[in-house]
Amino acid sequence: MCSVAGPLCFAATPEETRLLGSDREDAQFLSYMPFTRTLAVSGVVQGSLSASAEAAGVTPSAMLDALAAFASAIDLERDLRDGDRFYIRYERTYTVQGDAVGTGRVLWAELRTQAKGTLAIHRFRPLKASADSFWLSTGQAALPAGLKLPLDTVTVSSGFGMRADPFDQPMRGSLQQWRGKVTPAGKAPIARMAVKPLGGPPPSPLTNPASLVNVPTAAGIDAGLVAPGLKGFNGAGRAPMMMHEGVDLAADAGTPIHAAGDGVVKGAELKGGYGNWIEIEHDELLAVAPTIGKADGKPAKITTVYGHLSAFAAGIEPGTKVKQGDVIGYVGSTGRSTGPHLHFEILQNGHPTNPMISQMLRAEQLKGGELVRFKKVIAKDLGERQHEAGSI
Repeated sequence: MCSVAGPLCFAATPEETRLLGSDREDAQFLSYMPFTRTLAVSGVVQGSLSASAEAAGVTPSAMLDALAAFASAIDLERDLRDGDRFYIRYERTYTVQGDAVGTGRVLWAELRTQAKGTLAIHRFRPLKASADSFWLSTGQAALPAGLKLPLDTVTVSSGFGMRADPFDQPMRGSLQQWRGKVTPAGKAPIARMAVKPLGGPPPSPLTNPASLVNVPTAAGIDAGLVAPGLKGFNGAGRAPMMMHEGVDLAADAGTPIHAAGDGVVKGAELKGGYGNWIEIEHDELLAVAPTIGKADGKPAKITTVYGHLSAFAAGIEPGTKVKQGDVIGYVGSTGRSTGPHLHFEILQNGHPTNPMISQMLRAEQLKGGELVRFKKVIAKDLGERQHEAGSI
Protein backbone atom coordinates (compact mmCIF):
# COMPACT_ATOMS: atom_id res chain seq x y z
CA MET A 1 0.00 0.00 0.00
CA CYS A 2 1.48 3.38 -1.01
CA SER A 3 1.36 6.70 0.90
CA VAL A 4 -0.53 9.54 -0.79
CA ALA A 5 1.93 12.13 0.58
CA GLY A 6 5.02 10.56 -0.95
CA PRO A 7 6.56 7.71 -2.91
CA LEU A 8 6.83 5.44 0.10
CA CYS A 9 4.95 2.13 -0.17
CA PHE A 10 3.93 -0.14 2.66
CA ALA A 11 2.94 -3.78 2.52
CA ALA A 12 -0.74 -4.35 3.15
CA THR A 13 -1.62 -6.13 6.34
CA PRO A 14 -3.47 -9.48 6.13
CA GLU A 15 -6.60 -7.75 7.40
CA GLU A 16 -6.36 -5.07 4.72
CA THR A 17 -5.87 -7.73 2.03
CA ARG A 18 -8.88 -9.65 3.34
CA LEU A 19 -11.09 -6.56 3.25
CA LEU A 20 -9.76 -4.73 0.18
CA GLY A 21 -8.30 -7.55 -1.92
CA SER A 22 -4.90 -7.74 -3.56
CA ASP A 23 -3.55 -6.27 -6.79
CA ARG A 24 -2.01 -9.69 -7.47
CA GLU A 25 -5.31 -11.60 -7.47
CA ASP A 26 -5.42 -12.07 -11.25
CA ALA A 27 -1.92 -13.51 -11.33
CA GLN A 28 -2.70 -15.75 -8.37
CA PHE A 29 -5.90 -17.00 -10.01
CA LEU A 30 -4.08 -17.83 -13.25
CA SER A 31 -1.43 -19.73 -11.34
CA TYR A 32 -4.12 -22.07 -10.03
CA MET A 33 -5.77 -22.61 -13.45
CA PRO A 34 -5.37 -26.01 -15.14
CA PHE A 35 -3.10 -26.06 -18.18
CA THR A 36 -2.90 -28.31 -21.26
CA ARG A 37 0.27 -30.11 -22.24
CA THR A 38 1.04 -31.79 -25.57
CA LEU A 39 2.76 -35.15 -25.22
CA ALA A 40 4.01 -37.83 -27.59
CA VAL A 41 4.62 -41.54 -27.19
CA SER A 42 5.84 -44.27 -29.50
CA GLY A 43 6.22 -47.98 -29.14
CA VAL A 44 5.79 -51.49 -30.48
CA VAL A 45 2.42 -53.22 -30.67
CA GLN A 46 2.10 -56.17 -28.33
CA GLY A 47 -1.39 -57.62 -28.30
CA SER A 48 -3.86 -54.83 -29.12
CA LEU A 49 -3.16 -51.22 -30.10
CA SER A 50 -5.31 -50.00 -27.21
CA ALA A 51 -3.35 -52.01 -24.63
CA SER A 52 -0.02 -51.02 -26.20
CA ALA A 53 -0.96 -47.32 -26.16
CA GLU A 54 -2.12 -47.58 -22.54
CA ALA A 55 1.19 -49.15 -21.58
CA ALA A 56 2.88 -46.14 -23.21
CA GLY A 57 0.77 -43.69 -21.17
CA VAL A 58 -2.31 -42.92 -23.30
CA THR A 59 -5.57 -43.66 -21.51
CA PRO A 60 -7.97 -46.11 -23.23
CA SER A 61 -10.75 -43.49 -23.26
CA ALA A 62 -8.46 -41.03 -25.05
CA MET A 63 -7.79 -43.66 -27.71
CA LEU A 64 -11.44 -44.43 -28.54
CA ASP A 65 -11.78 -41.94 -31.41
CA ALA A 66 -8.35 -42.82 -32.79
CA LEU A 67 -9.11 -46.55 -32.76
CA ALA A 68 -12.39 -45.95 -34.60
CA ALA A 69 -10.55 -43.82 -37.15
CA PHE A 70 -7.89 -46.45 -37.81
CA ALA A 71 -10.63 -49.10 -38.04
CA SER A 72 -12.07 -47.25 -41.05
CA ALA A 73 -8.91 -48.11 -43.01
CA ILE A 74 -7.54 -51.28 -41.43
CA ASP A 75 -8.86 -54.33 -39.60
CA LEU A 76 -7.24 -53.85 -36.20
CA GLU A 77 -7.72 -57.51 -35.28
CA ARG A 78 -6.67 -59.17 -38.53
CA ASP A 79 -4.13 -56.74 -40.03
CA LEU A 80 -2.36 -55.47 -36.90
CA ARG A 81 0.46 -57.73 -35.70
CA ASP A 82 2.89 -57.86 -32.83
CA GLY A 83 5.97 -55.91 -33.83
CA ASP A 84 4.09 -53.19 -35.72
CA ARG A 85 5.05 -49.71 -34.53
CA PHE A 86 2.94 -46.73 -33.45
CA TYR A 87 3.39 -43.04 -32.73
CA ILE A 88 0.74 -41.02 -30.87
CA ARG A 89 0.69 -37.31 -30.18
CA TYR A 90 -1.95 -36.30 -27.65
CA GLU A 91 -2.89 -33.53 -25.27
CA ARG A 92 -3.90 -33.71 -21.63
CA THR A 93 -4.90 -31.16 -18.99
CA TYR A 94 -3.17 -30.91 -15.60
CA THR A 95 -3.67 -28.96 -12.40
CA VAL A 96 -0.93 -26.70 -11.07
CA GLN A 97 -0.01 -29.52 -8.71
CA GLY A 98 0.60 -31.77 -11.72
CA ASP A 99 -2.48 -33.97 -11.39
CA ALA A 100 -4.11 -35.07 -14.65
CA VAL A 101 -7.61 -33.76 -15.37
CA GLY A 102 -9.97 -35.65 -17.69
CA THR A 103 -8.92 -38.26 -20.20
CA GLY A 104 -7.11 -36.20 -22.83
CA ARG A 105 -7.44 -36.63 -26.59
CA VAL A 106 -5.29 -37.82 -29.47
CA LEU A 107 -4.22 -35.10 -31.93
CA TRP A 108 -2.66 -37.36 -34.55
CA ALA A 109 -1.26 -40.85 -34.76
CA GLU A 110 0.67 -43.13 -37.08
CA LEU A 111 0.77 -46.90 -37.53
CA ARG A 112 3.60 -48.70 -39.35
CA THR A 113 2.19 -52.12 -40.15
CA GLN A 114 3.58 -55.19 -41.87
CA ALA A 115 0.25 -55.92 -43.56
CA LYS A 116 -0.93 -52.50 -44.77
CA GLY A 117 2.13 -50.26 -44.71
CA THR A 118 2.01 -46.87 -42.98
CA LEU A 119 -1.29 -45.26 -41.98
CA ALA A 120 -1.70 -41.87 -40.33
CA ILE A 121 -4.69 -39.96 -38.97
CA HIS A 122 -4.75 -36.21 -38.24
CA ARG A 123 -7.34 -33.99 -36.58
CA PHE A 124 -8.75 -31.36 -38.92
CA ARG A 125 -11.81 -29.14 -39.01
CA PRO A 126 -13.20 -28.26 -42.45
CA LEU A 127 -14.58 -24.73 -42.66
CA LYS A 128 -18.21 -25.87 -42.75
CA ALA A 129 -17.83 -28.45 -39.98
CA SER A 130 -18.96 -27.80 -36.42
CA ALA A 131 -16.06 -29.77 -34.89
CA ASP A 132 -12.75 -31.34 -35.83
CA SER A 133 -12.45 -35.03 -36.66
CA PHE A 134 -9.85 -37.50 -37.89
CA TRP A 135 -8.80 -37.67 -41.55
CA LEU A 136 -6.42 -40.04 -43.28
CA SER A 137 -3.30 -38.45 -44.74
CA THR A 138 -4.87 -38.86 -48.21
CA GLY A 139 -7.60 -36.37 -47.25
CA GLN A 140 -10.28 -39.04 -46.82
CA ALA A 141 -12.47 -38.92 -43.75
CA ALA A 142 -11.43 -41.57 -41.24
CA LEU A 143 -15.05 -42.51 -40.61
CA PRO A 144 -17.24 -45.34 -41.85
CA ALA A 145 -19.30 -44.41 -44.92
CA GLY A 146 -22.79 -43.18 -44.10
CA LEU A 147 -24.29 -46.19 -45.86
CA LYS A 148 -23.07 -49.69 -46.68
CA LEU A 149 -24.51 -52.18 -49.14
CA PRO A 150 -26.91 -54.43 -47.19
CA LEU A 151 -25.41 -57.81 -48.10
CA ASP A 152 -22.02 -59.14 -47.01
CA THR A 153 -21.34 -60.48 -50.51
CA VAL A 154 -22.55 -58.32 -53.39
CA THR A 155 -23.49 -59.69 -56.82
CA VAL A 156 -25.40 -57.23 -58.99
CA SER A 157 -27.88 -59.16 -61.11
CA SER A 158 -29.71 -56.09 -62.45
CA GLY A 159 -28.54 -52.49 -62.38
CA PHE A 160 -30.18 -49.11 -61.93
CA GLY A 161 -31.93 -47.47 -64.89
CA MET A 162 -34.05 -48.40 -67.86
CA ARG A 163 -34.47 -52.10 -68.53
CA ALA A 164 -36.84 -54.57 -70.12
CA ASP A 165 -39.46 -56.05 -67.82
CA PRO A 166 -37.87 -59.29 -66.53
CA PHE A 167 -41.24 -61.06 -66.79
CA ASP A 168 -41.39 -60.32 -70.53
CA GLN A 169 -37.87 -61.50 -71.39
CA PRO A 170 -37.77 -64.21 -74.07
CA MET A 171 -35.24 -66.30 -72.11
CA ARG A 172 -37.55 -66.95 -69.14
CA GLY A 173 -39.34 -69.87 -70.72
CA SER A 174 -36.27 -72.08 -70.93
CA LEU A 175 -35.36 -71.41 -67.29
CA GLN A 176 -38.74 -71.72 -65.54
CA GLN A 177 -37.50 -74.38 -63.17
CA TRP A 178 -34.61 -72.37 -61.67
CA ARG A 179 -35.42 -71.37 -58.13
CA GLY A 180 -32.05 -70.71 -56.51
CA LYS A 181 -30.46 -72.45 -53.55
CA VAL A 182 -32.43 -72.12 -50.31
CA THR A 183 -30.60 -71.59 -47.03
CA PRO A 184 -32.19 -71.45 -43.57
CA ALA A 185 -33.32 -68.07 -42.28
CA GLY A 186 -32.49 -68.79 -38.67
CA LYS A 187 -35.15 -68.45 -35.99
CA ALA A 188 -36.62 -65.18 -37.26
CA PRO A 189 -40.41 -65.31 -37.69
CA ILE A 190 -41.55 -65.88 -41.27
CA ALA A 191 -44.03 -63.04 -41.07
CA ARG A 192 -46.44 -61.85 -43.72
CA MET A 193 -44.80 -63.80 -46.53
CA ALA A 194 -46.22 -63.66 -50.05
CA VAL A 195 -46.34 -66.55 -52.50
CA LYS A 196 -43.03 -66.98 -54.27
CA PRO A 197 -43.30 -66.68 -58.08
CA LEU A 198 -41.76 -69.41 -60.17
CA GLY A 199 -38.65 -69.38 -62.26
CA GLY A 200 -36.45 -66.74 -63.82
CA PRO A 201 -32.88 -66.58 -65.10
CA PRO A 202 -30.10 -67.23 -62.60
CA PRO A 203 -28.14 -64.15 -61.41
CA SER A 204 -24.71 -63.43 -62.76
CA PRO A 205 -22.02 -65.17 -60.70
CA LEU A 206 -19.83 -62.08 -61.06
CA THR A 207 -19.96 -58.86 -59.09
CA ASN A 208 -20.23 -56.13 -61.69
CA PRO A 209 -18.33 -52.89 -61.05
CA ALA A 210 -20.55 -49.80 -61.02
CA SER A 211 -19.13 -48.60 -64.34
CA LEU A 212 -20.38 -51.77 -66.06
CA VAL A 213 -23.90 -51.83 -64.63
CA ASN A 214 -26.43 -51.91 -67.50
CA VAL A 215 -23.73 -51.68 -70.18
CA PRO A 216 -25.32 -53.27 -73.30
CA THR A 217 -23.95 -56.60 -74.51
CA ALA A 218 -24.90 -58.68 -77.55
CA ALA A 219 -26.91 -61.07 -75.36
CA GLY A 220 -28.55 -58.20 -73.50
CA ILE A 221 -29.56 -56.37 -76.68
CA ASP A 222 -30.96 -59.60 -78.10
CA ALA A 223 -33.04 -59.94 -74.92
CA GLY A 224 -34.34 -56.39 -75.21
CA LEU A 225 -32.06 -54.77 -72.58
CA VAL A 226 -30.36 -51.42 -73.12
CA ALA A 227 -28.27 -49.08 -71.05
CA PRO A 228 -29.73 -45.86 -69.58
CA GLY A 229 -29.74 -43.08 -72.16
CA LEU A 230 -30.65 -45.21 -75.20
CA LYS A 231 -34.21 -44.04 -75.72
CA GLY A 232 -37.03 -45.99 -77.20
CA PHE A 233 -35.12 -49.19 -77.96
CA ASN A 234 -37.07 -52.25 -76.88
CA GLY A 235 -35.41 -55.13 -78.68
CA ALA A 236 -37.14 -54.71 -82.03
CA GLY A 237 -40.64 -54.85 -80.64
CA ARG A 238 -39.92 -57.18 -77.75
CA ALA A 239 -40.41 -56.23 -74.09
CA PRO A 240 -41.25 -52.56 -73.33
CA MET A 241 -38.69 -50.63 -71.29
CA MET A 242 -39.31 -49.68 -67.68
CA MET A 243 -37.39 -47.75 -65.04
CA HIS A 244 -35.60 -49.87 -62.43
CA GLU A 245 -35.28 -47.55 -59.42
CA GLY A 246 -32.74 -49.60 -57.53
CA VAL A 247 -30.35 -52.50 -57.98
CA ASP A 248 -30.99 -56.21 -57.62
CA LEU A 249 -28.43 -58.03 -55.47
CA ALA A 250 -28.47 -61.78 -56.09
CA ALA A 251 -28.18 -64.03 -53.05
CA ASP A 252 -29.46 -67.35 -51.73
CA ALA A 253 -32.88 -67.31 -50.09
CA GLY A 254 -32.50 -66.79 -46.35
CA THR A 255 -29.31 -64.67 -46.60
CA PRO A 256 -29.33 -62.03 -43.82
CA ILE A 257 -30.02 -58.44 -44.93
CA HIS A 258 -28.37 -55.66 -42.93
CA ALA A 259 -29.51 -52.09 -42.35
CA ALA A 260 -27.46 -49.91 -44.70
CA GLY A 261 -27.12 -47.21 -42.04
CA ASP A 262 -28.39 -45.91 -38.72
CA GLY A 263 -32.03 -44.90 -38.88
CA VAL A 264 -35.67 -45.52 -38.05
CA VAL A 265 -37.91 -48.09 -39.75
CA LYS A 266 -40.75 -46.17 -41.44
CA GLY A 267 -42.44 -49.21 -42.93
CA ALA A 268 -42.25 -53.02 -42.86
CA GLU A 269 -45.08 -54.78 -44.66
CA LEU A 270 -46.23 -56.70 -47.71
CA LYS A 271 -46.24 -53.99 -50.40
CA GLY A 272 -47.40 -54.90 -53.90
CA GLY A 273 -44.63 -55.77 -56.35
CA TYR A 274 -42.00 -55.23 -53.64
CA GLY A 275 -43.30 -58.22 -51.73
CA ASN A 276 -42.10 -58.05 -48.14
CA TRP A 277 -40.75 -54.49 -48.01
CA ILE A 278 -38.81 -52.34 -45.54
CA GLU A 279 -38.15 -48.60 -45.66
CA ILE A 280 -35.61 -46.96 -43.34
CA GLU A 281 -35.28 -43.21 -42.86
CA HIS A 282 -31.76 -42.02 -42.04
CA ASP A 283 -32.50 -38.76 -40.23
CA GLU A 284 -28.91 -38.11 -39.16
CA LEU A 285 -27.59 -38.66 -42.67
CA LEU A 286 -27.78 -35.91 -45.27
CA ALA A 287 -26.42 -36.05 -48.79
CA VAL A 288 -24.30 -33.11 -49.85
CA ALA A 289 -24.66 -31.54 -53.31
CA PRO A 290 -25.33 -32.57 -55.95
CA THR A 291 -28.79 -33.68 -54.86
CA ILE A 292 -31.51 -35.06 -57.04
CA GLY A 293 -34.47 -32.83 -57.87
CA LYS A 294 -33.10 -29.81 -55.96
CA ALA A 295 -31.62 -26.99 -57.93
CA ASP A 296 -30.38 -25.18 -54.82
CA GLY A 297 -28.00 -28.02 -53.86
CA LYS A 298 -29.17 -28.10 -50.24
CA PRO A 299 -28.65 -31.30 -48.23
CA ALA A 300 -31.12 -34.05 -49.12
CA LYS A 301 -32.91 -36.49 -46.84
CA ILE A 302 -31.79 -40.09 -47.29
CA THR A 303 -34.04 -43.16 -47.27
CA THR A 304 -33.24 -46.80 -48.11
CA VAL A 305 -35.68 -49.41 -49.40
CA TYR A 306 -35.41 -53.22 -49.31
CA GLY A 307 -37.71 -55.50 -51.34
CA HIS A 308 -38.69 -59.15 -51.96
CA LEU A 309 -37.73 -60.32 -48.42
CA SER A 310 -38.62 -63.85 -47.38
CA ALA A 311 -39.08 -62.66 -43.79
CA PHE A 312 -38.57 -59.74 -41.44
CA ALA A 313 -36.11 -60.02 -38.56
CA ALA A 314 -37.62 -60.16 -35.07
CA GLY A 315 -38.68 -56.72 -33.82
CA ILE A 316 -38.59 -54.97 -37.20
CA GLU A 317 -41.66 -52.75 -37.40
CA PRO A 318 -42.45 -49.04 -37.93
CA GLY A 319 -40.69 -46.92 -35.32
CA THR A 320 -37.88 -49.40 -34.62
CA LYS A 321 -34.45 -47.77 -34.40
CA VAL A 322 -31.71 -49.67 -36.19
CA LYS A 323 -27.94 -49.34 -36.37
CA GLN A 324 -25.81 -49.87 -39.44
CA GLY A 325 -25.24 -53.61 -39.83
CA ASP A 326 -28.26 -54.76 -37.83
CA VAL A 327 -30.07 -57.72 -39.43
CA ILE A 328 -33.47 -56.47 -40.59
CA GLY A 329 -34.66 -59.38 -42.71
CA TYR A 330 -33.78 -62.21 -45.07
CA VAL A 331 -33.42 -62.53 -48.86
CA GLY A 332 -36.41 -64.01 -50.64
CA SER A 333 -38.51 -63.78 -53.78
CA THR A 334 -41.83 -62.35 -52.57
CA GLY A 335 -43.81 -59.94 -54.72
CA ARG A 336 -43.05 -59.48 -58.41
CA SER A 337 -39.78 -61.37 -58.56
CA THR A 338 -38.17 -63.90 -60.87
CA GLY A 339 -35.96 -65.54 -58.24
CA PRO A 340 -34.24 -64.99 -54.85
CA HIS A 341 -32.60 -61.55 -54.65
CA LEU A 342 -32.70 -58.28 -52.75
CA HIS A 343 -34.05 -55.18 -54.45
CA PHE A 344 -32.22 -52.20 -52.86
CA GLU A 345 -32.89 -48.48 -53.33
CA ILE A 346 -31.32 -45.26 -52.05
CA LEU A 347 -33.66 -42.27 -52.21
CA GLN A 348 -32.67 -38.62 -51.88
CA ASN A 349 -35.70 -36.48 -50.97
CA GLY A 350 -37.81 -39.34 -52.31
CA HIS A 351 -36.05 -39.49 -55.68
CA PRO A 352 -34.28 -42.75 -56.70
CA THR A 353 -30.51 -42.64 -57.18
CA ASN A 354 -28.04 -45.28 -58.38
CA PRO A 355 -26.91 -47.12 -55.23
CA MET A 356 -23.72 -48.41 -56.90
CA ILE A 357 -22.31 -44.91 -57.43
CA SER A 358 -23.95 -43.17 -54.48
CA GLN A 359 -21.76 -40.73 -52.60
CA MET A 360 -23.33 -42.08 -49.41
CA LEU A 361 -21.38 -45.33 -49.85
CA ARG A 362 -18.08 -43.47 -49.85
CA ALA A 363 -16.21 -41.64 -47.11
CA GLU A 364 -15.93 -37.88 -47.60
CA GLN A 365 -12.85 -36.68 -49.50
CA LEU A 366 -11.29 -33.26 -48.98
CA LYS A 367 -10.77 -31.27 -52.17
CA GLY A 368 -9.50 -27.92 -53.35
CA GLY A 369 -8.70 -25.36 -50.67
CA GLU A 370 -9.73 -27.69 -47.85
CA LEU A 371 -7.21 -30.28 -49.01
CA VAL A 372 -4.50 -27.60 -49.20
CA ARG A 373 -5.29 -26.52 -45.61
CA PHE A 374 -5.22 -30.13 -44.46
CA LYS A 375 -1.83 -30.76 -46.08
CA LYS A 376 -0.49 -27.78 -44.09
CA VAL A 377 -1.79 -29.39 -40.89
CA ILE A 378 0.05 -32.60 -41.78
CA ALA A 379 3.25 -30.68 -42.51
CA LYS A 380 2.97 -28.93 -39.12
CA ASP A 381 2.39 -32.23 -37.29
CA LEU A 382 5.36 -33.89 -38.98
CA GLY A 383 7.52 -30.82 -38.35
CA GLU A 384 6.77 -30.96 -34.63
CA ARG A 385 7.65 -34.63 -34.56
CA GLN A 386 10.93 -34.01 -36.36
CA HIS A 387 11.80 -31.15 -34.00
CA GLU A 388 10.95 -33.37 -31.04
CA ALA A 389 13.23 -36.13 -32.34
CA GLY A 390 16.05 -33.66 -32.91
CA SER A 391 15.84 -32.30 -29.38
CA ILE A 392 16.25 -35.70 -27.72
